[in-house]
Amino acid sequence: MSRITLKNVTKEFVTRGGHRVTAVDNFNLEIQEGECFSFLGPSGCGKTTTLRMIAGFEDLTEGEIWLGDKPVSVKSKNLYVPPEERGLGMVFQAFAVWPHLNVFENVAFPLRVKKTPRDELRERVMTALGHTDLQGAEKAYPSDLSGGQQQRIALARAIVTNPRVMLLDEPLSNLDPKLRESMRFEIKALQKKFNFTIIFVTHDQSEAMALSDRMLVMDLGKIIQTGTPREMYQDPANKFVYGFLGLSNFLRVRVRDGRVFPAEGTIQPIPFELPQGVSDGEGLLASRPNEIGLSRTEGTGYPGRIEKRLYMTFCIEYHVNIAGQVIRVHTPHGNVLPEGCGCFVQFRNPRWYAGESEQVELERIERQVI
Repeated sequence: MSRITLKNVTKEFVTRGGHRVTAVDNFNLEIQEGECFSFLGPSGCGKTTTLRMIAGFEDLTEGEIWLGDKPVSVKSKNLYVPPEERGLGMVFQAFAVWPHLNVFENVAFPLRVKKTPRDELRERVMTALGHTDLQGAEKAYPSDLSGGQQQRIALARAIVTNPRVMLLDEPLSNLDPKLRESMRFEIKALQKKFNFTIIFVTHDQSEAMALSDRMLVMDLGKIIQTGTPREMYQDPANKFVYGFLGLSNFLRVRVRDGRVFPAEGTIQPIPFELPQGVSDGEGLLASRPNEIGLSRTEGTGYPGRIEKRLYMTFCIEYHVNIAGQVIRVHTPHGNVLPEGCGCFVQFRNPRWYAGESEQVELERIERQVI
């Protein structure tokens, strides 16, 4: 299986209230063999629906899905290959292990469905348990195990069939932060060992950035941007991608006579070179908290006031009031300024974005509850 291809894939459905929603809108994508490819986006953007169509759990409204050179869903020809015949492994958010079966039988289940010979079945199950650090636990039941061990059961069950493609639907979201981090490394190690393709669905940008060879960001059923994690973080396509990939500030500003001022402040301009073609009016100045300088030395930046100081594991976070708006600033632990004091901020790598309509945000919220 050389690749996964989606051609003009669209999925529409009608809500109970009779509202028609385009969950996935003209999706075109090619994922190469051996890639770890992540779908990233907010709840309701269509990422899980897309994964379910690839798996065969949802039919298409329009378009085609190919696994290698084999079509598995072609709406125009009413072609549909059922999930069990697509040769995919899948791990769900809720683990989906059977509580009445021990670890061995949970992992063996897909092989028993295929009527795999007993000796081969046992060998493959024990190999899968070894690769997921579950050796010795084959007689235990899921209720006797931790959340991380239950997730390993799901991973072992997925790899026991030797799939060429693994579909992971937010598989780590029910784990505690430390365990989530360790499981990321385990999933990546399994991919390198077996060389399968991974499609990983998540709303957690740190997971996507850590695991992915390439990734995409979805919004309102559309692909907004595709690329490597580095490409997308350093060169986001728009305000939505910038805000979704990492911590961000969006300072409301007003352009007047080619200079940029905070929306409610016109005394001092913010040093910033506007992109060509930007006319007078309102916009947003985007910045990362770790790309803002902070000092008490007058004349070193735009004046503000520290409202709050928070000690965090990797930095000190300051909430700084600038002309009535609060932004977050991250500094090293050694740079300690008291709450309530005046300060000066330097925007080191800001970006300019136009404002976004309220209707777009309302549609995002509506999709989360449909």
